[in-house]
Amino acid sequence: RQVLVARATALNAAAGQAGSVPVSDHMPKAYAVKILDKVHILKEKKQKYVRVEKEALSLLVNTPGVVTLYHTFQDRESLYFVLELAPNCELLHYVQKYGSLDLDSATFYGAQLADAIDRIHRAGVVHRDIKPENLLVGIRGEVKIADFGWSVHAPGNRRATLCGTLDYLPPEMVEGKPHGGAVDLWAMGVLTYEFLEGVPPFEELSGASMTYKRIAAVDLHMPEHFSPDAKDLIRSLLRYNPADRLPLSKVLRHPWIMRHDPQASVRAGRYVRAN
Repeated sequence: RQVLVARATALNAAAGQAGSVPVSDHMPKAYAVKILDKVHILKEKKQKYVRVEKEALSLLVNTPGVVTLYHTFQDRESLYFVLELAPNCELLHYVQKYGSLDLDSATFYGAQLADAIDRIHRAGVVHRDIKPENLLVGIRGEVKIADFGWSVHAPGNRRATLCGTLDYLPPEMVEGKPHGGAVDLWAMGVLTYEFLEGVPPFEELSGASMTYKRIAAVDLHMPEHFSPDAKDLIRSLLRYNPADRLPLSKVLRHPWIMRHDPQASVRAGRYVRAN
């Protein structure tokens, strides 16, 4: 559809519409516009997910490592989210294109992801669906977490809803147990493995039931080419007990991160000041 052309007047008029996210004084010249068809939302019963995403992004406006929501508006047919433009595709594109990431890139994005997850959690949000498709790459190559439709905004209240994408779900979710912010730590462990190997650690081509079993049993097999530091970080995040997973403060100070990411010590120092 030629939506943006046909509705250019709506985009121009949106700046003063009531109920939208406050407009920044330093608005960029280019945006991404997420268009949500109202009929599809109603048909698929997705009203809750649209509302949750708007609420989460509104809480996280101008949070480093999170795609910025500048504005929302609607017309008769669609809802519109005016978002920060991340012009360099999803991180999934690079994992698929190259088979895996090189060591420097893996640690670069791993450190950025840990920092962004920490900022999200400090704002009272748990993402619950962190995966390569939801990690965008910004204009300077920085990671931008997007798609908050599965998020929750009260991490102190534990949930038991099964949500997200199977390969990235932790044992407590596949077993239908209550879960909290540690689900994002598990996802980071899965992503660290995938950055280095090109596939998630519990992926089973034989079917979803085997993937469920491997996740529940934490049936983790490390490739021989992973360094000892990388193996240690991944194992520290992929723990069955959520309380045993490595805290974000220690992720940023982990030797695998510190050795390859020149900015990791800056981020780690922020924890010392904050805590």
